[in-house]
Parts: sequence; structure tokens; C-alpha cells
Amino acid sequence: MTRTRLASGASRHLIRVAAAGAAALVAAASLTACSGGSTGGAAATAEWKLTTTTAKPSGDIDSFSFALYAEPATLDYAYAFDYPDNQVLANVCESLLRLNPDYSLSPGLAKSFANPDPLTWVYELRDGVTFHDGTPLTAADAVASMQRIMDPQVGSSWFSVYQNVESITQTGPMEVTVKTKIPDSQFNQGMGGSAGVIESAATLAAKGKDYGNSTAGVNCTGPFALKEWKSGESLTLERYDGYWDKELRAKSKEMTFSIIPDATARVNAMKSGSVDGSWQIPMESAPQLQASGKGDVLYAPSSATSDLVVSNMKGVLGDKRVRQALLMALDRPGILKGASQGVGEISDVLTTKLVWGTASEAAKKTAFDDITRYKQDLAKAKKLVEEAGATGKELVYVTAPIGNDFSVVSQATLAAAQSIGLKLTIKTVSPAQYTALFSDPSAREGVDLFYTVWYLSSPDALEMYGVLRTGDFSNYGGWSDAEFDKTVNEAVGTMDPAARSVLTAKAQQIANEELPWLPLATGPLPLFLGKRITGLDPSMAFLYYPWAAQIGKR
Repeated sequence: MTRTRLASGASRHLIRVAAAGAAALVAAASLTACSGGSTGGAAATAEWKLTTTTAKPSGDIDSFSFALYAEPATLDYAYAFDYPDNQVLANVCESLLRLNPDYSLSPGLAKSFANPDPLTWVYELRDGVTFHDGTPLTAADAVASMQRIMDPQVGSSWFSVYQNVESITQTGPMEVTVKTKIPDSQFNQGMGGSAGVIESAATLAAKGKDYGNSTAGVNCTGPFALKEWKSGESLTLERYDGYWDKELRAKSKEMTFSIIPDATARVNAMKSGSVDGSWQIPMESAPQLQASGKGDVLYAPSSATSDLVVSNMKGVLGDKRVRQALLMALDRPGILKGASQGVGEISDVLTTKLVWGTASEAAKKTAFDDITRYKQDLAKAKKLVEEAGATGKELVYVTAPIGNDFSVVSQATLAAAQSIGLKLTIKTVSPAQYTALFSDPSAREGVDLFYTVWYLSSPDALEMYGVLRTGDFSNYGGWSDAEFDKTVNEAVGTMDPAARSVLTAKAQQIANEELPWLPLATGPLPLFLGKRITGLDPSMAFLYYPWAAQIGKR
């Protein structure tokens, strides 16, 4: 999905996906790993494997707690666009569709959906669903919730999911019909995230601009209801006994998110057992967390890649040869080792296989095997710079004091540029100024490169390439390629997932060759799960799936 507005605070794109431990993962008998990997070679400093499920709970639990590295900016689904916001909201509010831990989509508040013609999506809502205040879910609630995201006065972070929508109307007692201006396969893909959340129309009207803040709260349909929000301290959720989905009835009467911005304090809370878990644990702290005996360091499948965004195609990097040269000059194994202690894998593309679940096998081979590999080759890279007439030219790289990976990547980029005859100036800005790079074009003026960890919120790799089309808001460098645009636009209008994946694979090949962004690596999503609790299916879908409802007594 394309983005048009970022939530306040730290951008969702700047958070370190591989911000967790690198100690050798000793999987407990209660954990089941479905796949694994290690970086291999000199960069490998830790053994790790992906964990997709943990043992079923032995029973319910009175309460448990998770640490948050920052307070949510909001619980308003229209603006929820960051890790703290969405990991809380996922357990309280629900969408028309459900994005599952394996990144598949299934019915959510809509018990079914149909695409009777290329311009129409029809959603049939479930009967018997109630909001936390006990009022029943209706089609009018869905229409109000969805139209709100389209309202330019609201300025939703998720507006672009609706960019091709012509109308949203109630067409039956529990039926909503969406008409689009052009065939748009991606609209339905977005209904498993915040863009598809349904809130009580009455609550939206009553709360107004206060909706979703720490005083007004929210009134949704999820397995937990928001009980209390102590600003700067914690958010407490309580089990909603009227929840419609018996399979995801919360196994805990209550759960608390403790807001602990300081990384050391957060780790100490986990080591002491005063909090039971946390997503995105600090990488350097994983060994001590694993050794603490208080729980397990786990690595979940992720939809994110770490990349260098080329933010100025009118400058030196406007020549593809220079972009290719810089990527070939980068010591990416060294970056992986320094930034995440070797946990992860080098990547030459901008997506991970997690979002290719509905693709054909031929498309996946095209997308991940039939591509250019950019191995480090300084001699070849230097020659490309010379051929482009770029020797001695200057690049401006913007970074911020956010985490160790930001420092590692900036210094590695400096070394790479210098090694092939380029000059690179590193400009360090505040985290808030860094966040502005994603939302304010003026903040990118004179900037050639910046670092991001970019995750996808839908189960379709096309989401990534939609944002790189000519003129798209998130096409930060103004890159333009006619064949790419044609391919992506055709894919958007292709409703069959397998057929669409063939076109998406072609788009990935073009991006791999043209390098509008420079891919660095992929890494798992790290977390800590305390010894008191189990039942979680670790996944990047924790931002949209009611993961806390799964957790019970170990």
C-alpha cells in the first residue's frame, strides 16, 4: 500500500526490524521451528532459526505484560502507522479481513467477500458481532469507518489504500459494496490491516477529534477492550467476554503494555521477570536475555528489508551505473555482522518470501533466482563510476542517532563511496527530522540517500512495487521507468493472484536491475517470550493479528 501521511513520532520505516538478539537460539521443547537459516561465511556470528509457533497454553492466565519501546501516538485506526500503535490496536480493533501469522488473508468481520466484476468488491458482515459497549455491528458502521479514511479532512495515513475508490455504500442489512474507478486488486489486500478496521459509527461521532487518544479511547470488536491508558506509563487491556470468535477468545483476563523507552531498563524488566515479553528486543541484549532463564529469544518471519533509499534521481545517483557501483562497493556482510550480529541474510531485492505466499512457483523463481547478484567488487564498481563521469562527485547521506544499525550503515556507506572515487557527506539530524524524510518532500531537498527498514502490511509483494511508480508519494527519489509502471499497473488490475505474481516478479526484476532503492539485507522479527507464557504464533502480522489473545499459561 502506498502511504500519504505518517503518524507522529518515530516512523514505522525507521524501526529496526532486526533489533533483537544474536545469541545462539536454544529452542525449548515447547517451541516448534518450521524453518531456519544462518548467514554463513565470515559474517555469521550466531545460529538462528525462524519460529512460527509455540506450544499451546496449559490453561488460562490471570494477566501478563509486554514492554513497549514507545507510547502509541494514537489508537485511532486512521492514523495507526507505527509499531507501538498497531501492536496494541491489533488486539482491540478488527478489520473486514484478517491478516494471519502466515500472511494469508481470511474472513474477519466480513464473513465473506466477492469481486463480481473488476470494479466491485462486496463484503457480507457477520451477524452476532458486538462492539465493546455491547452494541451490534452493522453495515452502517462499516460504511462510516471506511468513508472516514477517504475523508481528506481526516488525512488518514491509510488514504492511499482507497485512492481508486469511487464509492462505499450499504447495499443490504449486513452488506457493504465498494466501487472502484479502475480494477484494483490491492484494495482488498489492504482490508486485513488498519485500512479495514471497523469502529462504531456512534462512537466516531461522539468522540470526534478525541477518538483514539488516551482519554477517549476506542470502542471496537476485538478479543480485548481498552481498560486504561496511563499516558507515559502503560496501557491495560481486559478480556471482552462477548467476543464473537470462540477460537480466539483471550486466554488472559487482562494484559498490560508497559511503556519503557530506555532499552537498558526494558531489558532489565525482562531479565527480572517484571514484564513477560517484548517485540523488537535490542540485538546486543539477546545473549543475556537467553541466558537469564526467564524465557526465550525467538525469531519470527518478517516482511521487511533494510534498504538505502535513493532520494535524488536528479543528482549523481540518477545514473544507474553509479547506483549499481555503490551497491557493489558496500560490504553488506560486514553491515549484517555489525548491525545485527549476523542474524539475517543479504538481499538483492526489496521483498521477502513471506509476501509471496499466493505466487506461482515460476513467479517466485523469477523474482528471487533470475536476478542480478551484487557481490562486492570494488574494481568493477570503480570502473562504473568512471564510465558515468561521477569520479569526485559528492553525495549527501542523512542519518539519525536512532540505533546501532543506523551508525553501522552510514559508516559502511561512507567507506564504500570513498573506495570507488565518490565523496560522501554524512548529515546527522534528529529522529523527528529523520521521520520527516518520509512525509515532507522539502526535508529531502539536497539529500541523496537515507536508510530505512521497510515492511509490508499486506500479503502481496505488489505493495512494495506500487510505491515506486512514477509520481507515487513514497517514490522518494522521483524514479521513473515506463516499463516498470506499465507492469505494476497491469498487475494491480489483475485479480488472479497467480497471474498477478508473474507481473510482480517482472517488476521485482526491473527494480533489481534499476535499483531505485539499494537493498541491503533481510532479517527476522525478534522477540522475547517469558517462561510464564506461551501460545503465540510469532510473525510480522502481530501488527494486525490479535496475537495477545493466543497467550496463556505455559
